[in-house]
Amino acid sequence: MAVPLFLFLLLNAAAVPRAGAEGADPCAGRRIHIRGLPPRFNADLLRHCGADAFPLADASAAATSAPPCESLANHGLGPRTHQRSRSWYRTDARLLEPFFHRRIVERDCLTDDPAHADAVFVPYYAALDALPYVLDPALLDASARHGVELAEFLARDQPRILSRRQGHDHFLVVAGSAWDYAQPPGTEPRLWGTTSLLRLPELANFTFLTVESRMWPWQEHAIPHPTSFHPASLPHQRAWLARARRSRRGVLMLFAGGISRPSRPNIRGSILAECANRTDACVVVDCSGGKCSHDPGRYMRAMLRSKFCLQPPGDTPTRRSTFDAILAGCVPVFFEDLAARRQYGWHLPPARYDEFSVHIPKETVVFGGVRIAETLQSVPEAEVRRMRKRVLEMAPRVVYRRHGSTAELSGAGEDAVDLAVDGVLRRIRRRTRAQEEGRPERIYATEDDSVEM
Repeated sequence: MAVPLFLFLLLNAAAVPRAGAEGADPCAGRRIHIRGLPPRFNADLLRHCGADAFPLADASAAATSAPPCESLANHGLGPRTHQRSRSWYRTDARLLEPFFHRRIVERDCLTDDPAHADAVFVPYYAALDALPYVLDPALLDASARHGVELAEFLARDQPRILSRRQGHDHFLVVAGSAWDYAQPPGTEPRLWGTTSLLRLPELANFTFLTVESRMWPWQEHAIPHPTSFHPASLPHQRAWLARARRSRRGVLMLFAGGISRPSRPNIRGSILAECANRTDACVVVDCSGGKCSHDPGRYMRAMLRSKFCLQPPGDTPTRRSTFDAILAGCVPVFFEDLAARRQYGWHLPPARYDEFSVHIPKETVVFGGVRIAETLQSVPEAEVRRMRKRVLEMAPRVVYRRHGSTAELSGAGEDAVDLAVDGVLRRIRRRTRAQEEGRPERIYATEDDSVEM
């Protein structure tokens, strides 16, 4: 398979003009160096899409999504949902890494000289490099080696870049949950579907941007799950938010997700049971078997008609559906803090959650007899409208704008990529300052993990 044009642009990032200005330095504290890596760590990994053994689209989604190699269209956003669409794409979340790379290349304040950089971006496509370990049974026992070749390369090639700050100024993106990359290297037998990337001592000081972090986010920080909405202009973004704002919402609550009945009591089972008994108040969108992965129309229309969108944890606490709901102006209902409040502090300030979401402890529903519909019906309509307004105000912060988005849109506020990079730069500044001041106890402080708006 030929290397797409956008990969040529990524691998030749040095050709991108750097920002400069007379007088005050607009790039002070914001300069990023993109670490040069051999193609085997990024571009070559995209060729997996054409391989029978390690496809980018798994079999469960194959019947409802575009052919796997089409996921690479539009710089990793995937094919458009329909020909006239300018903002909606069939996005494969595992391609967040090359898309994020593309957006970094477009930024101002890049520098070719790592000695002048405030941060070093490592364009490693970790989730794609993990595919052989998680899909090939023959490589299961080797999953502890995920990332070892990268670590060896960084230590060997221009070692001063890594040693200057012992890796505290390095960051990279991992398209998945941190739990999928945090298996202890000595685990026997090896756990299927996970690797030990985050356990590599050579990368211990790096900041990892993941779509879900662990409880102790000293090493990683969560960034929003990518949705299918990637506006390229301010009018496109405003048009969608206006549609969500004026949408008539005759449904009290909606659940979009897998509908298989659990073998033991849990919050998803309670939701499905209540929705089966309250068809007047609840709508269920069946997303079993990857039906919704590449088909946003399947659930977005229903979300636009609903007041509340239920966000129960599944295999892990967080859900892409949370961010789909925010885009639709459907007030998210959380059942545990790990689902979002303790995850996305750079994008959704924890102190403001009560302004745009509802929290119902899952234990009170599963074991305490609390009825979700009754709880939500008790919320005054004026309060629901205020929460919906606040949700739509937050929406641009969780959107991943299309690459090459117009200057008008770029100047309208920071999107998910901008906020993630700002957060990384804050974290790196704090860590390097602690190093310079000889205060190692401050290196792993986490007060920068949430921001006030």
